[in-house]
Amino acid sequence: MKRDLLSKSLAQMGSKATEPAKTQEDAPRSLKSMSDVLSQVSAQAAQDVDVNDIADSEIADRFQVEEGLQDLIDSIRASGQQLPALLRYRRGAGPRYEVVYGRRRIAACRALGIKVKAYIKEMDQREALVSQALENSARLERSFIEQAIFATRLEEQGFNRVEIGEVLAVDKGTLSKLIGVARDVPEAVIYAIGAAHDAGRRPWLELRRLIKATGARDVVSLVPGKGAPAERLNATVAALQAAEAKQNAPAPAPSPAPPAKLRGTPVAFAARGKRLVVEVSAREEQGFLSFVESNLERLYQEWKQRET
Repeated sequence: MKRDLLSKSLAQMGSKATEPAKTQEDAPRSLKSMSDVLSQVSAQAAQDVDVNDIADSEIADRFQVEEGLQDLIDSIRASGQQLPALLRYRRGAGPRYEVVYGRRRIAACRALGIKVKAYIKEMDQREALVSQALENSARLERSFIEQAIFATRLEEQGFNRVEIGEVLAVDKGTLSKLIGVARDVPEAVIYAIGAAHDAGRRPWLELRRLIKATGARDVVSLVPGKGAPAERLNATVAALQAAEAKQNAPAPAPSPAPPAKLRGTPVAFAARGKRLVVEVSAREEQGFLSFVESNLERLYQEWKQRET
């Protein structure tokens, strides 16, 4: 399915490239030209590149390249590198190239002490990001939060939401949720939790809601230092849910005032709302309570006559 989405996106971009453009600024150049760029890349031969000549991408779409890396190392050791990476030329001091996609392949080749097979293409930042998003969308299952962070990075680079939705193959509603979580959950919390591939979107949406509802600031201190990322996410959500429940708990009712003493007697009384409480502290005085009870009607009639 991911491959189909990639093919569809490239076909759409290729069709856009044949339409007459009004001006260079009127059309999304990166999307319009990406079909041609990737076609040129696939047509050229891969080169063997020293991994020390490659700088990492400024915007990564995965949190940890080390996850499952040993399996890839073993595969390349046994069968060689099957899929080339894609690099673009850099400007200025430092490594000659920057990775567009294939970070894990480069990491595996670095661990093996061998050169990496890679295509090399002159690309600007926007073209590189689109290519990175499309290729990785076809091959990788990004977690919800990895997708969210990458979407915000694309937006910061000037991509509009229609373009971001196209390259990430998500609808408008999903994209809004992705960017909302990435904006409202502090990055320190996100990276302390990790990619959480098994978590899905709901815990992240709940975490966002809780942070906004409770006004919690030092959320990173609630993230456990141990456990899998999904476990850390769930534990953080549970801690904030407990804080929310405490905030919303009703205040305890005030303790009623103690009954007033009838001077010189063991009798105490207290008016509490619509009730009158009469108490005696001595057993031999309990008859007074029966006396009051038997005279209530008379007392009421006397009060009524006085009121009228």
